[in-house]
Amino acid sequence: MTLGSCFIILLSVINAGIGANSPSNPYAKWENGPPRDADFFPIAVWLQNPSNANRYKQAGINTYVGLWRGPTEQQLAELKNAGMKVICHQNKTALKHVNDPTIIGWMHGDEPDNAQSLGRGKGYGPPILPKKITDDYYKIQRADPTRPVLLNLGQGVAWDGWHGRGVRTNHPEDYPEYIKGCDIASFDIYPAVHDKPEVAGNLWFVAIGVERLTKWADGRKVVWNCIECTRISNPDTKATPHQVKCEVWMSIIHGSMGLIYFVHEWEPRFDESALLHDAAMLSAVTEINRQITELAPVLNSPTIKAAASVSSGNQAIPVALMTKKHDGATYLFAVGMRGDKTTATFTLQNPEGIKTVEVIGENRTINLKAGVFKDDFEAWDVHLYRTK
Repeated sequence: MTLGSCFIILLSVINAGIGANSPSNPYAKWENGPPRDADFFPIAVWLQNPSNANRYKQAGINTYVGLWRGPTEQQLAELKNAGMKVICHQNKTALKHVNDPTIIGWMHGDEPDNAQSLGRGKGYGPPILPKKITDDYYKIQRADPTRPVLLNLGQGVAWDGWHGRGVRTNHPEDYPEYIKGCDIASFDIYPAVHDKPEVAGNLWFVAIGVERLTKWADGRKVVWNCIECTRISNPDTKATPHQVKCEVWMSIIHGSMGLIYFVHEWEPRFDESALLHDAAMLSAVTEINRQITELAPVLNSPTIKAAASVSSGNQAIPVALMTKKHDGATYLFAVGMRGDKTTATFTLQNPEGIKTVEVIGENRTINLKAGVFKDDFEAWDVHLYRTK
């Protein structure tokens, strides 16, 4: 995919949040799935030691995804004691705990769409066929149909040119087939630390991936995605707190209903839980999660079609928008989609009685005139608004 074609795709998703109404409870069909409370929004961490569950809970994490060589009895006990939910593999130990509300979903696999290792020193073969993913999905379902099955896909979801797919590079048509084998479709791409110039620093690849998964799912699957917050394997740079906040809200605005933080780091040394050892990033992630949890009843409400629109004063800097209504207030969630500044103009379709707009978490308000207000966006800025 060229940068030009990516830009065209991006323009098509600027107003992703003002399409058809979204379901208010995507987990209602599963008796033992994620909590159906309006104030629960899944905020997860990838493949972490349950011994750290209390620390992650303090940071606003409410779900573990994946357990190393597990689940084991000890892992499940530690998570239960911490009040932490988990999506894990459906092994014999897990099936003994089929009535345990700690387990809210089944982990299908990680990145089957990438070229698969043939063993140490033997290179890579093709990706796992979508049919096998679907066949295995039905087996998981038969063993326990009361929980959703999560499948995490690789960066090919967002970037057709990802060479890590081997012989299936530049074959996006595979993905609608892959997601037939899950109930929750997730993916990962980490542009802030990416080593390829086509992606590096282009945070909007996160939005492209969410938008594409949402389109391919066509309302039949729940969409989640992964978020970077460490160096991962980049010795020279890492995501900033500002970039992480941008990726988080970019994801939500474009349709993601669950977040998975990837917190491992291999440079300058391996650290499985690097987020916990980065005070500044941990503080920022904790604040992001606090705000999401506070707004969960709003985020879990339907997205309102054509309730508001946005235009950007700088045509090279699109601004994406999602609009909700909750408890009599209209909420606008907006993010700048490029690393430069612009002024956005917002127009409410039914502004009767609304005089001001509160900028949530920023201790400021904006006057509304004839249903229109403006706000400035610096590079990768996020602004969240509530009418008053």
